[in-house]
Amino acid sequence: MGALKNLFKQTFIYGLATVLPRMLSFLLVPLYTTKGILSSVAEYGEISVIFSYFVLFNVVLAYGMETAFFRYFNKEDDTKKVTGTVTISLIISSLSFFTLAILFQNQIAQLIEIKVKYLQLVFWILLLDALVIIPFAWLRANQQPMRYAAIKIFNVIINIGLNLFFLLALKNLVTKGVVFESLYIQNFEVSYILIANLVASGVTLLLMLPFYIRVTYTFDFSLWKNMMKYAIPVLIAGVAFSVNETFDRILLDHLLPADVAKTQIGLYSACYKLALFMTLFATAYRLGVEPFFFSNAKTKNPQKNYATILEFFVVFGSVILLGAIVFVDVLKIIIVRGQGYWEAMWIVPIILIANFCLGIYHNLSVWYKITDRTKFGAYISIFGALVTLGLNFWLIPIIGYRGSAIATLAAYASMMFLSYYFGRKYYPIPYNLKKISLYMGASISLSLLSFYQFRGNYVIGISMLIVFLGIVYFSEQKVIKQLLSRKS
Repeated sequence: MGALKNLFKQTFIYGLATVLPRMLSFLLVPLYTTKGILSSVAEYGEISVIFSYFVLFNVVLAYGMETAFFRYFNKEDDTKKVTGTVTISLIISSLSFFTLAILFQNQIAQLIEIKVKYLQLVFWILLLDALVIIPFAWLRANQQPMRYAAIKIFNVIINIGLNLFFLLALKNLVTKGVVFESLYIQNFEVSYILIANLVASGVTLLLMLPFYIRVTYTFDFSLWKNMMKYAIPVLIAGVAFSVNETFDRILLDHLLPADVAKTQIGLYSACYKLALFMTLFATAYRLGVEPFFFSNAKTKNPQKNYATILEFFVVFGSVILLGAIVFVDVLKIIIVRGQGYWEAMWIVPIILIANFCLGIYHNLSVWYKITDRTKFGAYISIFGALVTLGLNFWLIPIIGYRGSAIATLAAYASMMFLSYYFGRKYYPIPYNLKKISLYMGASISLSLLSFYQFRGNYVIGISMLIVFLGIVYFSEQKVIKQLLSRKS
């Protein structure tokens, strides 16, 4: 229980590092969706497409080395050699990508249909973000969550501050000075948003410079080859995962009529954000649990702890799912300010359940990571990507963004089941399927009932939530008391 308490402590701090910045970032959603800030819903759709490509290229630039770093940092005796090798690899690959991207920017712009003036900013942001991948991973591997959290939060504070300045304050300050006049450009909102990201990424890299000063620059080619063998399947899985996560916006842009595509993407992307609490919880849990998986792999009977970890995830995730659905109409007023976006609310329960399944999948993925069978992660993610692509191509022309939501759920649910199936064969973990199924089934059923039958009826909705919380408490009170006890 002591190891689990330490896990939850770190997960809380990583959660703070993830939840607070993303909560601050979600302040940008009401800013972008407030009437008069952006010229239209379609412009928000354009921003969403750009950030979808961010996700894809961030995965490519990391090429699985973050996960490989964790594996070999805990596996090899010479951790300095591991750190030096992976750092040199990321520096060379990042600079190479940036150089090629700048040289072929016009061709890339034509291929993905994004303006060159935006792409130039995107390439700089991608470079700066790639150069802090290993420094952040090093902080996690050395259990420095407070420094990790502080830098992450500071990054987003700068980003949000500049967004507020450029999109809200600058226009009003133009009349007060020549300096502000030189900064203000009409119809420059998308560029302002990217510039805010660029400055925040630059400051983050500056804060990480002590890592680059301290690191021992030794490159072990044999070690690097082994790490690449481990990392390439992770890269493939990551690319496939990015297809699952964001490619629906890109497909909506290409499969819907040009006169409505960007608007539909804007509606979909804004309401997608209402799944934020599940997304934040799953991300925080993953950040805390991934180093735990590797560090506990050599302990006696680690499978028991892995099973317990998943049970806790399902318990918390079930409560978050039902709570978010019951209060979804309160959240939409806070997060998605423009009423014109609300017509896409239908997707919210689907996306919440999809992200719940994704969180479970990340917990189940322990078996192929610690047994060095990362190729299975690639296979599973590729299957999920094929489900995503197939259903999007089929459903988008028929039901638009609703098809994208259904495809997301189908992809993540299938990945979850496949990971469990193969895990039973290669690394059996004694998951309590009866308890997990009970919590998930009850939470999903009550959530769908609350949203599609009793939406807005808070007497019924809150009653459902209280009953579910009561069931959880009486079923788990012994474990909860152990976790809260200082003696355990």
